[in-house]
Amino acid sequence: MNREELKSFLDAKVKEYNRADFITNDPVSIPHEYTKKQDIEIAGLMAAVFAWGQRKTIINKSREFLTLMDHAPHEFVLTHSEKDLKSFLDFKHRTFNSVDALYFVHFFRWFYRQHESLEEAFVGSLDADAHMEARLTNFFNLFFSLPDHPERTYKHIPNPSRKSACKRINMFLRWMVRKDEAGVDFGIWKTMSPHQLICPCDLHVDRVARKLGLIRRKQTDWQTAIELTENLRKLDHNDPVKYDFALFGLGVEEKF
Repeated sequence: MNREELKSFLDAKVKEYNRADFITNDPVSIPHEYTKKQDIEIAGLMAAVFAWGQRKTIINKSREFLTLMDHAPHEFVLTHSEKDLKSFLDFKHRTFNSVDALYFVHFFRWFYRQHESLEEAFVGSLDADAHMEARLTNFFNLFFSLPDHPERTYKHIPNPSRKSACKRINMFLRWMVRKDEAGVDFGIWKTMSPHQLICPCDLHVDRVARKLGLIRRKQTDWQTAIELTENLRKLDHNDPVKYDFALFGLGVEEKF
């Protein structure tokens, strides 16, 4: 396919998969269970962090975690007692365990006592046109700036400087920054532009993108995500990550 044919093909697939009924079976359904901005942010980040393996398991584990927060995550992180934290001691999802869970709650409490929105953790003192790599690095450094942070938790907050493709955090940012008519992505963060987003490069997206010639880099890392996104910007400069719906749908639903 030439570029025009590829754009036409993928645009059609975006319309097919970027729909409200996509929400139900996807981790994005977790933040959609909330209406308060801060609840959406916390629920969204946790669902993204848990996004390893089968979507059904990810959704169930996210709900389990948020149940421990009484389904009011923002209020919980600001007002919980030490006794309330005991319920997290048995929580586990793959390599995410109680040590990680307690640190996430600890960070949220520290952060939301000083800030209105988690968006500020990605913005900091950066310029509006700052590259997403700088924003993700800023978030990683802030998240682990508390003196008692456990190093084992590093694996749950990806960082471009650690060669990660940062699939999960890029997915979370898509939810928060991008807004679409179908109502899948929230678009509640306004400091960043959809143009700046990096396409989440998971197993399915990676496989389909390679078959379509959108990725040529052999390994899958941060530079791979950049390569994919730059090629998607040639198809839609203002909203390149909308094609995440097309590539993911082709990989999961159509086994392309």
